[in-house]
Amino acid sequence: MSSQNPVIYILSGGVGGSGEYLVNTVLAQYPDAKVDVRIIGSVRQGEDVLETLAKAQAERALVVHTLVEQPLRSLLMQLAEEMGVKTVDLSGPLFDWLTPALGQSPLGRPGLYRQLHRQYFERVSAIDYTMAHDDGKDPDGWPQADVVLVGVSRSGKTPLSLYLAVLGWKVANYPLVPQLPVPEALFKLEPRRVIGLTIDLDQLLAYRLQRQAQLGTASPSPYMDPEAVKEELRQAKRLFLNSGFQSIDMTDKTIEMGADEIQRRVVPRR
Repeated sequence: MSSQNPVIYILSGGVGGSGEYLVNTVLAQYPDAKVDVRIIGSVRQGEDVLETLAKAQAERALVVHTLVEQPLRSLLMQLAEEMGVKTVDLSGPLFDWLTPALGQSPLGRPGLYRQLHRQYFERVSAIDYTMAHDDGKDPDGWPQADVVLVGVSRSGKTPLSLYLAVLGWKVANYPLVPQLPVPEALFKLEPRRVIGLTIDLDQLLAYRLQRQAQLGTASPSPYMDPEAVKEELRQAKRLFLNSGFQSIDMTDKTIEMGADEIQRRVVPRR
C-alpha cells in the first residue's frame, strides 16, 4: 500500500455540501483512515471538469460528483472513462429514475436546494460565526459581523449573541477587562454596528456573585469590589461615548427585550 493518503475529489455545481456530507458519512466508518477530501464547487464549464479529472488521474483519485446539469454530467462521465478515472455519480441514478416516474424533466439548476432553504443555511452560518467570535475571539473576523456587542463581564453579551444568531444574525462580542487595551480592530468598524451594553451596578454585582458561586470561588477580588466595578462601568460608558457607539441598558431586561432593541437599532447586512 502507498504511504500517500487516498484522495477523493467532490465536484459540484453548488458548494458541494451534499457530496461532502455523504463522503464524510462513509469515511466515519473508517475512523483510523486518513483520506484527503477536496471539494471543487461552482463547476460550470467543461474546463473545470477536465482540470479536476487531470489531477485525479495523476493522483489515482476518486471523483465523486453531484452535478445536476445533464450536459456537464455527461461530459464528465465521458472524459472520466477515456482517462481511466474512477467516478461515483451521486445524483444521476436518482434523475434517471425520477424523470420517467414523474413524467417531467429536472430543472438542472445548481445550488437550487440551498436557494430554497436559504434562511436555514443563513441561521446555521450565523450560529457558527457567533460561536467562533464569542468572548473577543478572532478580531480579524469582526468586519463580517452584523453587530458587535461590547460590555463588561456579565452584562449579557454571550446570551444576547446566541439569541440573535438563532435569528440569523452574525454576532461578535468583546468583554471589557480592566487594564487590558481594547483591540484597534473595534475602532475600525462602522460605529453604528457596535453596541455597548450597560447595566445597573447592583444588578451587575448580583450576576457576578451568582457566577462566582457557580465557579466555586468566593475569595475577595476587584471582580466583586463595588468601587472597582463602578469604575469598570464608568470606563465602559466613556468608551461608548467617545467612540460613537450606541449603548443599551440591560438593567431588568430579558434577553428577548435586549435583542429586540438591537434589531430596531441595527439593520443587518444581507
